[in-house]
Amino acid sequence: MRAFTYTRARSAAEAVSTFATSHRDQPHYLSGGTTLVDLMKLDVEAPGLLIDLTDVPDLDFVRREQGDLVIGALTRMNDAAHHPLVAASCPVLAESLLAAASQQLRNMARIGGNLLQRTRCGYFRSVEFSCNKRQPGSGCSAMEGVNRHHAVLGTSDHCIALYPGDLAVALTAFDANLSVLGPDGTRTMSIHDLFVPPGDTPHRETTLEPGEFITAVRVPMTPAAQSSSYQKVSDRSSYSFGLASAAVGLHLDAGGTTSEVRIALGGVGTVPWRAREAEQALTGTQLDDAAIRTALEPEFRSARTTPQNHFRVRLAVETVLEAVAAAQQRMG
Repeated sequence: MRAFTYTRARSAAEAVSTFATSHRDQPHYLSGGTTLVDLMKLDVEAPGLLIDLTDVPDLDFVRREQGDLVIGALTRMNDAAHHPLVAASCPVLAESLLAAASQQLRNMARIGGNLLQRTRCGYFRSVEFSCNKRQPGSGCSAMEGVNRHHAVLGTSDHCIALYPGDLAVALTAFDANLSVLGPDGTRTMSIHDLFVPPGDTPHRETTLEPGEFITAVRVPMTPAAQSSSYQKVSDRSSYSFGLASAAVGLHLDAGGTTSEVRIALGGVGTVPWRAREAEQALTGTQLDDAAIRTALEPEFRSARTTPQNHFRVRLAVETVLEAVAAAQQRMG
């Protein structure tokens, strides 16, 4: 690990000010540190200054505001997952948090940092390999290498790295909004506008501007929120990144016809993947496995698979079926 300077911000304003006046030091914000510190050890990240946010007040909370569920960005993942308000009003969030990482890491990692975690691509994390995400223009070793754990949706000729998170998938399904603070003040953005597919600039992963950080997550509590589920399939049951995952929310009218369907996919895309065509096809129908399979077909027409990862398409469909079944059980 390279040498760096460390400071603890006592307020959000102090954090932003320190970042703005230290741009030559390549500053990075630090919350739980469960991703950043690993990347520093691997020499993938080399900040000259770490600005620790964990002492910033008023960013660790879970509450209801005007019909929305709002979670502070410095809330620990375990605290949010086990909060009764989260479990009761939007179980898909609790399940996505508990599906991530290990108990120890969830006690350290914070909500905001979890959303911004970087890919687990082994070529990105190993400086001896070519990686356009780490070093633009150097090439992508994954394309001709071991790519079983790489994306099939949203890829480009420059990058096939998978977005590894779980919480972001659930937030994508429910159109969450993010509160962001930076040198130019505060702004609100949709979760759909946060992540950037690789295109020809795979090193640019989010739309956050230099010096900005997430302060809160706001989730609209639609009728489907209470009847929601997150399902994930991994190589092993403990602390494993997903081969496929699905966040689903359902609401049926009195006749048993779907009036609201929400589906987002994880483990398959370079970004959390909203299955909007499938949602539209299933809204106003009676759900059954055959209809769900048919509705999901258009989502994978643009899939770019390899002999090593083509199985993820079928696995994603089966995972959606599991999530739908679990959501239906919650409707009673």
